[in-house]
Amino acid sequence: MNQQYSFHPLGAALDPVDSAAQPASGDTLDDSGLLDAYSRAVTGAVEKIRPSVVNIEVHQSIRGRRAPEQERHGGGSAFLFTPDGLILTNSHVVHDANQVNVTLADGRKLPARIIGDDPATDLAVIQIDAPAGEGRSLIAASLGDSQRLRVGQLVIAMGSPYGFQSTVTAGVVSALGRSLRSYSGRLIEDVIQTDASLNPGNSGGPLVASDGRVVGVNTATILPAQGLCFAIGINTAKFVASRLLRDGQIQRSYIGVAAQTVPLHRRIVRYYDLPRETGVIVLSSEENSPARRAGLRDGDVIVSFADQPVAGVDDLHRVLSDVRDGAKTTVTIIRSTEKLSLAIVPEHVRATN
Repeated sequence: MNQQYSFHPLGAALDPVDSAAQPASGDTLDDSGLLDAYSRAVTGAVEKIRPSVVNIEVHQSIRGRRAPEQERHGGGSAFLFTPDGLILTNSHVVHDANQVNVTLADGRKLPARIIGDDPATDLAVIQIDAPAGEGRSLIAASLGDSQRLRVGQLVIAMGSPYGFQSTVTAGVVSALGRSLRSYSGRLIEDVIQTDASLNPGNSGGPLVASDGRVVGVNTATILPAQGLCFAIGINTAKFVASRLLRDGQIQRSYIGVAAQTVPLHRRIVRYYDLPRETGVIVLSSEENSPARRAGLRDGDVIVSFADQPVAGVDDLHRVLSDVRDGAKTTVTIIRSTEKLSLAIVPEHVRATN
């Protein structure tokens, strides 16, 4: 599934100044309270997430066609999501690494092993074993709900850009539902766009809300643009991590649509007694894809797949990963104001690592 979008310069005309709405001569606007509240929100979130953020160093063996084998060093950021040492990061940080070392917030440096990585979503799970008897336990980050994010919401990014550990940047959610092409070539859906500054080394670090809960995994920037930074939603990361822990890899079925999560009209929800108030709109479909063969059209809103409610793109990915290879199933859609059920046969594909 993919979604296309483009950026355009924006401008706005200045409104006429209403003199009656301006402060009287000699009065000043005191914004110190607002700035203090902003500062408290950022520092509070950082204090909660800082013990869970780690730095990653990797060693990879690079073998050229004619040149002898060489060792390449790299790194990135990550965060603990369980107290027994499971860590989330980007796939491109640890992919094909033959040695991974993790530096904790308290300075301990420990070896790590790769549990699984998924280049298609640029996510990976690694694990460390904390030495027993040190009296310093591992602190897991609290995970939030990326589906509850709103444009304009305060977010904080933390990581190790250029090796500078525990670096904090703050900004807002610039947009939701973006698509970003991973280094494997696949489009990642429901990506968070933010203007919280990211740099090389931030990859894999947490994007957190003002309550200190992780809402995304920082993954990429668009160069040479400024303020175009992206994070994988934590809901996607939760699902991918659970499958990597279970199977070590992700299996997916493909239907060939570009999609986005959208709200449903309340009348539609009530009339058809739908279990969810959001669905997945089909923005476009690929030629000769399972979606085209099933009769899906642009503008159709998917509300159920394989008899499972679909409230968003994450739900659709989850259901598609459980569909058997070549199995005929049913997709339920809202077309205009009509509820329809179509037969569809997803194509099963295996993500390559």
